[in-house]
Amino acid sequence: MNQPTTTIDTLAGVLERIIFFNEENNYCIAELKSDKSRERITVVGQLSGAQCGETLRLTGNWTQHPTHGRQFKVSSSQSELPASVYGIRKYLGSGLVKGISKGIAERIVKRFGEDTLRIISEESARLQEVEGIGKQRAASIKVAWEEQSVQRELFIFGQTYGLSPALCLRVYKQFGTDSIRTLRSEPYKVARDVHGVGFKTADKIAINTGIPNDSPQRIDAGIEFVMQELQDSGHTAYPVDSLMTQACETLEADAGIIQNGVVRLLESKALRKIDTLASESFLQLPLNQFSEEKIAASIKRLQASPSVLPPIKVDLAVKWAQEKAGFEFGDSQIAAIKNALTNKVFILTGGPGTGKTTILRAIVSIIKAKKARPRLAAPTGRAAKRLSESTSSFAQTIHRLLKFDASQATFTVNESRPLNADIVIVDEASMLDARLASSLLQAIPSQAHLILVGDIDQLPSVGAGNVLKDLINSRRIPTTKLDIVFRQSKQSSIVHYAHAINQGQVSLPTPVESVGELVSKKDFQFVRAEDQDDCARKTQDIFKHFISNTLNLDPIAQAQTLAPMHKGLAGVGNLNKGLQETLNLSHESIPAGFEKFKTGDKVIQTRNNYDKNVFNGDIGIVTAIDGANGLIDVDFDGNEATYDKAEMIDLSLAYCVSIHKSQGSEYPVVVIPILKAHFMMLQRNLIYTAITRGKRKVILVGDPAAYAMAVRNSDSKTRCTLLQEYLRA
Repeated sequence: MNQPTTTIDTLAGVLERIIFFNEENNYCIAELKSDKSRERITVVGQLSGAQCGETLRLTGNWTQHPTHGRQFKVSSSQSELPASVYGIRKYLGSGLVKGISKGIAERIVKRFGEDTLRIISEESARLQEVEGIGKQRAASIKVAWEEQSVQRELFIFGQTYGLSPALCLRVYKQFGTDSIRTLRSEPYKVARDVHGVGFKTADKIAINTGIPNDSPQRIDAGIEFVMQELQDSGHTAYPVDSLMTQACETLEADAGIIQNGVVRLLESKALRKIDTLASESFLQLPLNQFSEEKIAASIKRLQASPSVLPPIKVDLAVKWAQEKAGFEFGDSQIAAIKNALTNKVFILTGGPGTGKTTILRAIVSIIKAKKARPRLAAPTGRAAKRLSESTSSFAQTIHRLLKFDASQATFTVNESRPLNADIVIVDEASMLDARLASSLLQAIPSQAHLILVGDIDQLPSVGAGNVLKDLINSRRIPTTKLDIVFRQSKQSSIVHYAHAINQGQVSLPTPVESVGELVSKKDFQFVRAEDQDDCARKTQDIFKHFISNTLNLDPIAQAQTLAPMHKGLAGVGNLNKGLQETLNLSHESIPAGFEKFKTGDKVIQTRNNYDKNVFNGDIGIVTAIDGANGLIDVDFDGNEATYDKAEMIDLSLAYCVSIHKSQGSEYPVVVIPILKAHFMMLQRNLIYTAITRGKRKVILVGDPAAYAMAVRNSDSKTRCTLLQEYLRA
């Protein structure tokens, strides 16, 4: 019997709008303006690397969606230079060619029509025939066009392997006109040297260019990739046997080949092997080994050195601080103050409402009264600002405290040039990863005191390590854990539910069915959602109606959505797109990969950029867009930074951020989507961290059963670290 055949069709046109994009599999829903019919057509399928304004030639077949109607299902795509006047105008005005704004694009195309691209390429001096273009601008457009031509070749090459245009620009900035040759002959070098080009991408290129699967360059790069993946999951070290097993699976290679690779990496010192007191062997990346060894050495150095603080009559100091505060402290609070003043290194931990702020304020007041020099810091700008407000003393981020020098790529305040301080107080210490903690502790002078303050029930640091918990579990540092809640008023439901979560108690206010049932007087509420789509829709409604109208708050500046996962309709990516459309009505925008940034957008930095003095997790507002030159300006709490197209890959929309990224921040209103679809991330410390970010109101949207799953799941992932081992040595 004959099988039915599917007709293969082609479709060409200009990519007008990206409606949805899944980063995991490059699945895209977009609108294409057809070259033939001029109608807007919905296209669905994999469109890796395509940007708005590009002319695409698609292969696929027509389908009929039961809800959305006629669509073109893409099986393959190819980017082409536009041939029509409309396509040329759209392409030049999209910001893809530096120096050409929408207005200039209109004038150039109006003058030269379909001959525009040939004129720019071959007779660029004629651009001076266009109003507003002089000799210098014509020359700069020609240079930009030639750069764009090289980049287009790179984009087309990169499309095959899933390299986004922004990543291709990064490769171009690193290797210039040698980019494609380097990608073909040394793909693993590109993966090492260019952030964002991972081993898997390099592997695809290597396979297609004939590099053998068992070649030393692939095996060695693959082992380093596995170690990097483990580091990204929070581990600073990993057992040798477990690493071997994981590398064999990832690289699909025999144990003997992997073993040879490990030996090569150990000989080149790209990996370090550590034999522990328990007779177990671990592998570490050199920087992680250095960091944990330096943390341990710094703690020992501080504890072994005499104190620089003037003599303090501790009992009288506590009494004085109580009188200054206007109330008596609890027994655990008094014990914490005494420990802080009498121990060179001290850790204070406890949940919300247990009095950590009261103790910090008292300690700082006592230190100042004794004319000693406190230095206060926190991992994030928002946390530093809160610390400053609560203690009435200057506080700053750790990066600014240590004064990073971008030209030298190092902190200028360090072991040889330490801080000018008698006592260093670090809040939100649960956020300290091994590398940052190492830099900080090395910079503390030997005679100074160190106080670390944090909540160990929160999520661990985004970076590798488990510093605060490791220091506490080592039992080498005096620690006070506060567990009595003092902030128990009618306005403290958030605190009540946070502590209930920590105790594994599944308790919730009665869920409401619609956003209209939310009330302004309650600070902890739950809106039921049927599925991910309903959850996303109700989240947008909360911002548009309840936060904006009922609470009369700025929904961008004073409220924040915190999601457990990035993917899915109720994930960070999709919620950001919906909230951007709902809250930001600006028409001035610029394409950036599969996102577009608009003036007024809230954005988050996703990795440290020391040149710009902007760090992973910093949130800012897009203040200006220069479409002609492909630039945007972002204000990070007074720090203005300019980004070009290649740098924009480090920015993401921040109307919604992951719960992990919210650590160290507090917001007047927090909205948390929580569904069974998030089951992989539903853990007690995750939901606890999310809820404790809310200062005035917390609104959960989703399924009460998913909330119960999270509260009952106390099994957080164990991180492999060696800090306790180094402290014991």
